[in-house]
Amino acid sequence: MSEQTDPGHGGGTSTGTGGDTAPRPEPIRFFGTTWVDHDGGYGARRAGVAVGALAAAAAGAFVLRLGYQGLTIAEVGGFVNGLVIVMFAVCSAIAFRKTWEGFTRRPTGTGPDSLYSLKAIGFVGILLAYFCRALIEAPGEKLHREEYKTARARYDRRRSTRSGNPAHRGRKRR
Repeated sequence: MSEQTDPGHGGGTSTGTGGDTAPRPEPIRFFGTTWVDHDGGYGARRAGVAVGALAAAAAGAFVLRLGYQGLTIAEVGGFVNGLVIVMFAVCSAIAFRKTWEGFTRRPTGTGPDSLYSLKAIGFVGILLAYFCRALIEAPGEKLHREEYKTARARYDRRRSTRSGNPAHRGRKRR
């Protein structure tokens, strides 16, 4: 059997030997496919993601504070200290926004992410976006749910308009 994935059309993953098979939901990191019916410890996983993201953001902020204290000890000057604070704040805000947008729509570019280095600097913003989204739903659940419902409706429409699938018909016996 072969695995076929169609991420562009939200069809999820389907397996088959060439026959028409129903779309299956695409798994989400940390949640698998528990987001479909909110079963299998979905609530506990959401709480775990929220707490983990908040703890990681706090640890990251602590590391940034240690770095800032190093600049203060080195006496690099008020301008550089202010520049570092503004840089991390802006990068974190942009990273938060881009991550939040990624939960509701697929990225449009085919190449590598042009904001990768900016997101790496603003990692605290990414972690805070995960925390906030986990309070509402599994990060990316809305996007995956819309794609799955669309693929499922398309599949049901195809199945219902046929006069019959020849592969599912029984042979006539004489």
